[in-house]
Amino acid sequence: MTVEVLPGIDRHPHARAVLGPALPPGQASHAYLFAGPAGAGKRAIARAFAAALIADGAPAGSQATERVLRDAHPDLSWITPSGASEMLVADIDEPVVVAATRTPFEARRRVFVIEQAETLGDATANRLLKTLEEPPEFVHLILITTRPADVLETVASRCQLVRFEAPGVARLASELAARGVAAEQAQACARLALGDGERAAALALGDGPALREAAELYATAALRDELAERPWVPLLELAKHAGATASAQLAERQRDELELTARAERARLTREHEEALRRTVRRHSQAALDLALATAGLVFRDAASIALGAPEVIHATDRRAPLEVLAREQGVTRLQRALALIDPAREALTLNATEELTFEALAYRIAALPRDRALHSAAA
Repeated sequence: MTVEVLPGIDRHPHARAVLGPALPPGQASHAYLFAGPAGAGKRAIARAFAAALIADGAPAGSQATERVLRDAHPDLSWITPSGASEMLVADIDEPVVVAATRTPFEARRRVFVIEQAETLGDATANRLLKTLEEPPEFVHLILITTRPADVLETVASRCQLVRFEAPGVARLASELAARGVAAEQAQACARLALGDGERAAALALGDGPALREAAELYATAALRDELAERPWVPLLELAKHAGATASAQLAERQRDELELTARAERARLTREHEEALRRTVRRHSQAALDLALATAGLVFRDAASIALGAPEVIHATDRRAPLEVLAREQGVTRLQRALALIDPAREALTLNATEELTFEALAYRIAALPRDRALHSAAA
């Protein structure tokens, strides 16, 4: 079997070198760690690799590959965290640890794909370790992460590393343009994404343009001490909408699952669904707020770059004119100090700080930053 069955693998030399020889009839490892930035294509290649493993030796006419690609094969298990910010033991216990002891339903292999491996905490990882160390011969595990440095060493050391490269700006811009995004906006969002394909799409599609605008308004208002209108409110509303949208999508899938569940199990499953909905709202709302803070930080960074005489390195290339105004009126030192306040605020959100208070406090800290006297005198 050739690597052509793995879409986009040619863009990732290390992944091609590791996975190519592992394709049937080669010898696949029992566990892999797919590591690289979001949007690099890790999921698509993981699914295609799983399809190749499961289809090997499958009965004629089983359509194994097609079923794996549409997530409808019983020998593929795809695991995502159900916690607001972590993988729960329940996410791994029955779906992976116990299931891995059972022989395949149809194929000769079972494949388990675990997303966001960096969210495996000590308790969850410890539950998984024996399966990672000594799985049955028919089991293959693929762990996926965008933050390999945050994956526990006890987990990473038991997997074969597969590195994926960040997509370039040109490729991201081209992909956004193919989805109907205007060329100038596509270029800017591709640069703002910092090699993260999912972030590029989040900024360019759906509520992304509104979030970009609200983040710039928030950053600018904080610098200018124009906070009476509470410029953080639109960002909080967009985050709330993101959580509600994700929750509605999950609720629809849950309704379908509930219809297929025995009556005696429905009360328990309903309680589990309600808890999953709460965690989903929290996770997607927090992701939107983190993206808003990161985007506000890039406003400060871009304006500082212009103030330093390096406009060619700005990310928001479609917002150069207002960034030039900020650079002239604020000065590089104040912009850099504002930027330095962003990461602590993002960290506070991960620690479950009150969202509105975090944004309000950050805005007032930025507004209180000392101003360059020369610039202040010139403006006067």
